[in-house]
Amino acid sequence: MSLSSADLRGRSTAAPGDGRRDTNAAVVFRAVLDHGPIARSGIARVSGLSPAAVSRQYLGLAQLGLVRERPELTVGGSVGRPQVPVDIDTDGPLVGGLHIGVPASTYCLLDLRGGVVARAQADHPGMAADAVLGTVLGRLPGFLAERACGRPVLAFGAVIGGWVDPGEGTVVRHAALGMRELPLRARLESVLGLPVHVDNHARAIAKAEILFGRPAARRSLVHLFIGNVVDAAVGIAGVVHHGPRSAAGDIDHLPVGARGVRCGCGRTGCLRAAASDTAVAERAVREGVVPEPDVRLVVDAAATGDRRADRLLRERARLVGRAAALLTDVLNPDVVLVTEMSSLLNPEYLAVMGAELVARSHVCDDPARLAPPHAGPAVLPVAGGTPALSALYRNPLRSVISRSVTFGHMLTGPDRSCHSAAVNPELRLVTRRHVDLRRQASAICAVRSSAPCRCL
Repeated sequence: MSLSSADLRGRSTAAPGDGRRDTNAAVVFRAVLDHGPIARSGIARVSGLSPAAVSRQYLGLAQLGLVRERPELTVGGSVGRPQVPVDIDTDGPLVGGLHIGVPASTYCLLDLRGGVVARAQADHPGMAADAVLGTVLGRLPGFLAERACGRPVLAFGAVIGGWVDPGEGTVVRHAALGMRELPLRARLESVLGLPVHVDNHARAIAKAEILFGRPAARRSLVHLFIGNVVDAAVGIAGVVHHGPRSAAGDIDHLPVGARGVRCGCGRTGCLRAAASDTAVAERAVREGVVPEPDVRLVVDAAATGDRRADRLLRERARLVGRAAALLTDVLNPDVVLVTEMSSLLNPEYLAVMGAELVARSHVCDDPARLAPPHAGPAVLPVAGGTPALSALYRNPLRSVISRSVTFGHMLTGPDRSCHSAAVNPELRLVTRRHVDLRRQASAICAVRSSAPCRCL
């Protein structure tokens, strides 16, 4: 069985003013994410939907290649017809992602459980904003075309530090890279021909934890991102707070009591001035620990036994623990998440943060509340694709079907020619969406090229 483009359009919306189908599809999709592999009767039980409603929604999700049956996991011996478990299809569609950092940017492809399928890095130390963006945009199409290997790419996520407005798709302010009111979403969509979702990296990591990480994170979490920029994010009941124009999360000037460290704001002891990657690396150069101001060199030196480098990283860990204590006393979250390079690679630094949290906080006596992201060292690529995955799980039908009609066209004819207007002929990225349960379906090309599409 296969679906024509008319079928896809017909299935893309419910009755006018009725969003129940979209809502039910999202409920089933999240139930499979949280509990899969799980039988359809189990989905009905955990979701509260009727078995008939679950079957309808499962069929629609399976036709889009988002979920699949796992007959090899069927357990026999019970009365009645054996129930075949279903699960998220991690061998089918992908999302792309990008994390733009100060010294380097990371590209990725993720499966629908947030697993990293492919990743690459582009270094751009010291480059101005335009040069950084030019480097990133110049390499992205080739990366996706080469590494997607014919699998569907449904959407693209992009994250960066600083003040990011996802609604407008803009980087409002990123001081370290000199970006102001940069229309990042529009720039990426013009190159990729895919729907793009942008966000701040601290919020994206928090959303990834809510989707794929510790169950307690869905109740409440605070996330601290400590890199060349420092940011925070807060999640309550599974929703990450944005605030007006998504300006929430600026903790540059959180006072952590670092003596003698003067900030550009004129005060001393601000978190960014004392604990950012830039601050630690510059101090390491001044003290002769490393030859260049690169925190990666400091982390490497500590790993090889340099006590001076280890001391700098432990001092930073204590400052991060103080910042975590301040935020914990205000919000008392179930999980305090910290993304910081040295603690991702060496749990001893995380233990220092946890001890400082307990010593400074008036409400937290459990250092285990402080934890690294579930993705570990892969946190940046996972963050890059999370805005796209978050949108997909909020509304899988509209994220896939309606956009597939807008951004891709059916490949028809014996030569599989692609009948669509040119957007970026150099990008040979094909997205195949399997539209029957045996995954034998027509293909949808996500690249609108005027030339015949032969990239299958």
